[in-house]
Amino acid sequence: MKQIVEKLLQAEQEMAAEKGRFLVFALFLREDAPDLWDVVVAAPWVTENKSDSLQYISNKLRAALDPDELIKLSRIVLIEPDNPALAALQQAIRIEHGTAEIKDSDFFDLQIKHAYLITSRREADLAPN
Repeated sequence: MKQIVEKLLQAEQEMAAEKGRFLVFALFLREDAPDLWDVVVAAPWVTENKSDSLQYISNKLRAALDPDELIKLSRIVLIEPDNPALAALQQAIRIEHGTAEIKDSDFFDLQIKHAYLITSRREADLAPN
């Protein structure tokens, strides 16, 4: 899994440079979906056009991962920046373009067996200095 996370870290950095920074970019392994990971993303630009954003992210993931790695991904979950549950995640972990690992947690009303957070930042943190 570490190799997939490294590839997704590079893809996340590329997408952030092209489209804008993420509030959250993470991989979640839900309790109810063993061996299938969700890619969880939140960013202001994602909600402007969800369909186009989903297609863009999907294309980037396909370009970054080989077929054996892609089949480990279940879905891409787009989270609204104003989702109250997002704040809890951002409060728990603050990271950008790195990796933080979490086990046995509850986020977005889902039991998460394992998670890798690549970016988890509040929107206020995105403002230029």
